[in-house]
Amino acid sequence: MNGVKWLLDTNVVIGLLKKQAPAIALLEAQQFNLNQSAISQITRIELLGFPGLTQDEEIGILAILENCSVFYLDDPVERQAIHIRRTGSCKLPDAIIAATARVHRLKLLTLDQRLMNLAEIHTQ
Repeated sequence: MNGVKWLLDTNVVIGLLKKQAPAIALLEAQQFNLNQSAISQITRIELLGFPGLTQDEEIGILAILENCSVFYLDDPVERQAIHIRRTGSCKLPDAIIAATARVHRLKLLTLDQRLMNLAEIHTQ
């Protein structure tokens, strides 16, 4: 996983696929390189498990994901997600994504400021 700088939240991947201005602006501000990015396992599940996903959308998602590393839910991420859930009110998927960023010391790229704050607690 050498060279990985960013963890992409689900909303950023969707924004990238749909060419949404807020997501594009966020990525440009970071001098973003997809090959230096990762996603959490939960983001992969959220993206590919979306009800009503079309074949074209799935192809687009897979094209992005094949250029990213995937961090799987392991014991350190689980412990950190439990801590986040106990200390801040957030949904389980968000806690797992924030925990993944913390454990792997990656900058979380998200359009959700609250989630970004949760992820940055241990990286400062």
